[in-house]
Amino acid sequence: MGQIPLIETVHLKKYFSTPAGPLHAVDDINLKIYTGKTLGVVGESGCGKSTLGRVILRLIDATAGQVLFEGEDILTLRPRQAKELKKQMQIIFQDPYSSLDPRLSVSELIAEPILLTKTLHGKAEVNRRVAELMDIVGLAERLAVAYPHELDGGRRQRIGVARALAVNPKFIVCDEPVSALDVSIQAQILNLLMDLQKNMGITYMFITHDLSVVKHISHDIAVMYLGQNVELCSSDELFANPLHPYTKALLASIPLPKLNRRMSQREVIHGELSSPISPKPGCRFAVRCPERRPECTGENIPLVEIKPGHFVSCIQYAKG
Repeated sequence: MGQIPLIETVHLKKYFSTPAGPLHAVDDINLKIYTGKTLGVVGESGCGKSTLGRVILRLIDATAGQVLFEGEDILTLRPRQAKELKKQMQIIFQDPYSSLDPRLSVSELIAEPILLTKTLHGKAEVNRRVAELMDIVGLAERLAVAYPHELDGGRRQRIGVARALAVNPKFIVCDEPVSALDVSIQAQILNLLMDLQKNMGITYMFITHDLSVVKHISHDIAVMYLGQNVELCSSDELFANPLHPYTKALLASIPLPKLNRRMSQREVIHGELSSPISPKPGCRFAVRCPERRPECTGENIPLVEIKPGHFVSCIQYAKG
């Protein structure tokens, strides 16, 4: 692509200090997300998905690397510049029950980011914008004076979406925004996010462990394992032609709704997770990989482009 990515990470790292050594939560991640597109980030719990999203938003300081927003490294910005940037980059949290202040009404919750960022001035303007946002996300006008405890999970998450939209951002990190919701409500929220993207051109990073969900909403998918990106390609390509053994195992774990048929054999991942604390060079999935080779350990395996737009980090495809 000739266009500049809206978001790009360059050798991005985030290590946490522990008594046993540095924990490699995000380790040398290189991603590009283009305007109006959705990058899905998938992997097991603890692989670093949420930490990656928070580092990109500067909610957590990076250990090394760059985060480019429209070509500018935002990790070098001064506090005042970073404050302005936050209007362009927002987050929808996973839990609609704990991410909302129970003391505020729906209208107050949606108005809060507008008031904090001073996006609008005057009570009438703020109220008009709140009413507009409620309409956009499908919240009835009568709910303006309701409180979070009076609403179901779907409506609470719609408040979270409205809060993220309140300052007209270009980029939103969706941190497992439907994992705490019933399946029917999940579909409503996913369709809402997709409609907003179509109508407003919003760019998403969609973090999830549910491959069925990520297939539905994402244009491209990055597969993470213990802080590293092991495969990256378009959504269609990943499901049609997975290359990394970990990706294959993840896809094999998706339940298939087939009636009157014996359960098919599933590819089970055996073995224990490697420690993310001071990991040794080599593939971190090797100890659990059914296709492992002696050369999988000893040297780090780069993420290489196997064919246009399809990248994988596996010794089977490493060049040279």
